[in-house]
Amino acid sequence: MTQDLQRLVVVGHGAAGLAAALAAAEQARSRGLRIEITLLEKSREAEAGGNTRWSPSYMRLDAPDRLAPGFEDDMQQSSGGLADAGYFRTLAENAVQTIGWLGTHDVEFVIPVYYLSAGPARIQPVGGGSAILAKLADAAKRAGVKILYETAVTDLVMAEGHRVCAVETQSSHGVTTALKADAVILAAGGFQGNAAMMGTHFGPGAENLKLISPGTRFDTGDGIRMALDQGASASGDWNGMHTEPVDPRSQNSAPVVLVYPYGIVVDQDGRRFFDEGGGLVHETWEVFARDIHFTRKNSIAYAILDSRLFDIEGYQRAIRSEVPPYQSDTLEGLAAQIGISGRHLKETVDMFNAAATGDVARFDATRCDGLAAAEALNPPKSNWARAITKPPYLAYPLVGAIAYTFGGLATNEKAEVLGERGPMPGLYAAGEITGHFYGTAPNAVSVLRALVFGRIAGREAVDFMSTRAG
Repeated sequence: MTQDLQRLVVVGHGAAGLAAALAAAEQARSRGLRIEITLLEKSREAEAGGNTRWSPSYMRLDAPDRLAPGFEDDMQQSSGGLADAGYFRTLAENAVQTIGWLGTHDVEFVIPVYYLSAGPARIQPVGGGSAILAKLADAAKRAGVKILYETAVTDLVMAEGHRVCAVETQSSHGVTTALKADAVILAAGGFQGNAAMMGTHFGPGAENLKLISPGTRFDTGDGIRMALDQGASASGDWNGMHTEPVDPRSQNSAPVVLVYPYGIVVDQDGRRFFDEGGGLVHETWEVFARDIHFTRKNSIAYAILDSRLFDIEGYQRAIRSEVPPYQSDTLEGLAAQIGISGRHLKETVDMFNAAATGDVARFDATRCDGLAAAEALNPPKSNWARAITKPPYLAYPLVGAIAYTFGGLATNEKAEVLGERGPMPGLYAAGEITGHFYGTAPNAVSVLRALVFGRIAGREAVDFMSTRAG
């Protein structure tokens, strides 16, 4: 007897969605199942990929075949002990296997030199996130996945037993269609591109937070909204987001300026306001960028350095802005260029210099070097405290930019979306749409978890459909 045709719908064309669609196609083929897989993406094909397209896609492994020891403990530490242990255990257990699977689809990995500072080991796909998208999309199409661009999913349709049975879609021409589905995988990203949701969860000013990449604007919380409307449970830190300091003058994607620990940072009044050396850059950038946007006058700050920046080997790796810094042989001249008080800036630098009297031979840009300013300095500077004395003096303007939000859907180790009564039959989710981050984003984990749980979701959805068909 011929098995009835089953239909799987995947929503979203980023790392999670493509991994899910391809894994489902492979699982169906290996089991001889007739499953039609359709991936829906609201953007044009040239823009598809959300954050993944623009991400360097660092992943927290020691090597492609080895996860770092203590991975799960690090996840708990990042979350303040709030992380779902089962979720991150599954991530750890499947990370290496998933990287190997990507390798079978011609995604190559290297061990990169990461910015300047040390920290956990990382791997990176050659070509970054755009390479992942290209390889997986090509493999998915060859495996029979149908990809429809410029097709937004607007709602989930549920049957008895809280089981998903269709999705409602809208084309770029405004045509509304109901597409039958025996299972649905949501991989449509967070809500950072939705001004109203940002304002609701983060307060006034959040709607104006700069988006870190062109793809970020497509992450408007559609999948989160439609699942919550159907009884899905929420998870994650709804007041949490991953933000980074960027150069507002730049036209580049994610034009981060991560040399601020090696100088000082001042506000529009020319005053310091935080410990620039409070940790490695990936340990301070979220709090710093968020502070700039929500607390500082005009939502801007300035990194002030001197020409010794150029003596730091590889300093260019920590700057993705194509615009050179402001430069002047005097602090007053530098202040005039960036539009702040020259008197205040000189007072601030003089006060900092008077406290930065440690042994400069200890300076080491690659690690927390313990070169602290005198205890009387307020706020303190805990590392890299060298006096700013060697012209030309440099300034980079900085604003906060958002990459993704933390609040999302509750899911389990099988990537099933959870409701009040447990897993919602036939509904899965993976990537930024899921709410498993709290406090601060664990470094180099976002794309990795999208791929791991996207693959899990695809395989689990096929298993679910095969059970129903049997």
